[in-house]
Amino acid sequence: MYLTSEKKREIFEKYGKSNTDTGSPEAQIALFSYRIAHLTEHLKSNHKDYSTERALRMLVGKRRRLLDYLVKIDIERYRAIIKELGIRK
Repeated sequence: MYLTSEKKREIFEKYGKSNTDTGSPEAQIALFSYRIAHLTEHLKSNHKDYSTERALRMLVGKRRRLLDYLVKIDIERYRAIIKELGIRK
């Protein structure tokens, strides 16, 4: 299993307000980014796995919607999470 509960706790502790803060947009965006990176690596070697490709597109859409929400709420938090995760080039 690629995403253990310890790894989730580590992500939430780093990007959220605490290790139990699973609902903040920053923590969710970080978790989605981790999952997107994993699925991208999987699709590099399994390019005909269309169900995983669909799941990846859905995750990217969820992350995009959360980022749009964060822009509306607080632009500084948006800029901080984008810079920290290295999403935008």
